[in-house]
Amino acid sequence: MRHTDIAIIGGGLAGSTAAAMLGRAGITCILIDPHQIYPFDFRVEKLGGALQLGRFARTGLAESVLRAATQDYENWIARYGTLLDKAPYQQFGIMYDALIAALRAEISGSAEFIRDKVVDVATSAERQKLVLAGGEEISARLVMLANGLNVGLRRTLGIERQVISPCHSISIGFDFTPVGRPAFPFPGLTYFSEQPSDRIPYITLFPVGNRMRANLFTYREASDPWLRAFRHAPVETLNASLPRLRRITGDFAIAGDIRIRPADLYVSTGHRQAGVVLVGDAFATSCPVSGTGTDKVFTDVVQLCNVHIPAWLATDGMGADKIAAFYDDPLKTACDAWSNAKAFSFRSVSIDRGMYWKAQRLARFIAHFGRGRLRRLRGGRRRAAVVHVMPQTP
Repeated sequence: MRHTDIAIIGGGLAGSTAAAMLGRAGITCILIDPHQIYPFDFRVEKLGGALQLGRFARTGLAESVLRAATQDYENWIARYGTLLDKAPYQQFGIMYDALIAALRAEISGSAEFIRDKVVDVATSAERQKLVLAGGEEISARLVMLANGLNVGLRRTLGIERQVISPCHSISIGFDFTPVGRPAFPFPGLTYFSEQPSDRIPYITLFPVGNRMRANLFTYREASDPWLRAFRHAPVETLNASLPRLRRITGDFAIAGDIRIRPADLYVSTGHRQAGVVLVGDAFATSCPVSGTGTDKVFTDVVQLCNVHIPAWLATDGMGADKIAAFYDDPLKTACDAWSNAKAFSFRSVSIDRGMYWKAQRLARFIAHFGRGRLRRLRGGRRRAAVVHVMPQTP
């Protein structure tokens, strides 16, 4: 039997980040995942904004990991076929499998990786026992469940999930290519829905390497015929749903595989147990439309690895009272509440028809337009000042 302080089940964003952080801190841990090289998965494809990048920076991994990403500093914002703003915005485009590869490259020191699958877990207030598919057994002081949407192991521990909004949103990913010209005029673009009946909050375009990636979001049922139409005739379906998008993008084609992922919103129940802690989607999901999923993961992992695990390991035992301190952590609970509220407010502001939400849509349009107008005026004044002070040529 192999012994360790922390056994991490699941090597996606949460698990790989935690393993790299604990290894740097000198805490012995084992990351267990069936994939030596993480396969393609349509999940996180970009990181951006001061808040999210700041949370990533707190892991201590952002600087090195983001070298593998494509960086840009400006995002165009448009609606109704009108360019509203060219907003300064730092974002990094990176496919999920490449992000995990970059994170795993940072795993070193007292952390190790095992390519295998956990088939059984037994927990207690002292030590935890894991059985792997290959027959190996691991004894750990704490089990970290970071295996995302996989519910099998959780159910063996009596942990269930409570769905609070089935098929809350659907994400669609594809490559977006220009027709009749070598490139698009924008570095990145967010185009908001033209009317609530579109059931599309927005489409976002961003560079990853030498291609332009598109993430389109919609609020529909998984059985909606629109999804089948999009898969078979994506350009025609997108143009019918957002007919004025081409005023900004010009003619376009959709290349490569089209990935469609419905997202349920759920929270875990029965999770306050001795010896095991849930992080990321294993604990509760977020809506991809709101873009808060990585914020939740980074908040969970930073608080767990920097605050709670060192305190837990300093004393004997791993009782439920210790684990409760993480679930009650004020930074974690605030981030979870913010993410959940944003999921529902974004849906309402996109598709609800009440007067309040109509006013909200108008206010957002005016705010984007006003910021863009002010930015253009300031830019014009700066250019005029430069022209004014240039020396006269003879």
